[in-house]
Amino acid sequence: MLAELGGVNKIYIAVGYTDLRLGINGLAQAVGTRYYLNPFEK
Repeated sequence: MLAELGGVNKIYIAVGYTDLRLGINGLAQAVGTRYYLNPFEK
């Protein structure tokens, strides 16, 4: 997993509650809608 982080310039940490029952797709959607960030940007 850490090998996949090559080329990543920024890591954002958000505090609060997150419903992980939706999986990685739900988390990516929450990042896009709540924080107006592209979760797939390297």
